[in-house]
Amino acid sequence: MPRSDTTHPRPAWFFREYEPVGIDLGSAAAVASYDSNQGTDPDVDDALLDRLGVVAGTRLVDLACGTGSLVVQAARRGAEAHGVDVSAEMLAFAQARAERADAGAHWHRAGFLDYAHQAGPADVVTTKSALHQLPDFWKQQALLNAAGILRPGGTFYLWDVIFSFPPDDAAEHLQRWIDTAGRPQGRGFTRTDFEAHVREEFSTYAWILEGMLERAGFDIISRASRTPTHGEFLCRRR
Repeated sequence: MPRSDTTHPRPAWFFREYEPVGIDLGSAAAVASYDSNQGTDPDVDDALLDRLGVVAGTRLVDLACGTGSLVVQAARRGAEAHGVDVSAEMLAFAQARAERADAGAHWHRAGFLDYAHQAGPADVVTTKSALHQLPDFWKQQALLNAAGILRPGGTFYLWDVIFSFPPDDAAEHLQRWIDTAGRPQGRGFTRTDFEAHVREEFSTYAWILEGMLERAGFDIISRASRTPTHGEFLCRRR
């Protein structure tokens, strides 16, 4: 799938967002395995959409939508749902999911940094388990782009690997996460996957993200840390 026509031009110094770090998702089999490991659950997606007030007519954009489960559930309830991802394989899986559900969604091959929203301003923008693909400088640029997609007063939701532990305790908490979260091969993400995440990807502290969100033009409505390594922010665009 070629890049969407909803993309900004990228200068030579731009971050290589189409060469993501972490788990190799360059095949249909790898994407199917990823979807299984993520534990996709339509009921969980619907619970989040309820929290965010997504109803028929809501315009939602899911950045780095992955295999598209949230977008599909939004479309099924009558929202104008847009899924954005850099991976052609992910989008193919998402489109197939939408077709099985008879859900009319819009798909764009684009990234956090170059997605150029061409529909009307969004009511809700979401991103889950993906912003950690970007170093902190580029996270800030991505959040600015997300804010530009939203109407004033619109909702932004972020969930990710977000560290809420004190920096001095990082080694202890990260080792505990790796030791407890890893699963046997074929039954979820493995210990090796989590070790690679910490070593090669760009998850950061909640206090850093708070500053980025505020500088991007968001008011933080609520924040929660389900564990010392995972958290969410619910924001409103100023």
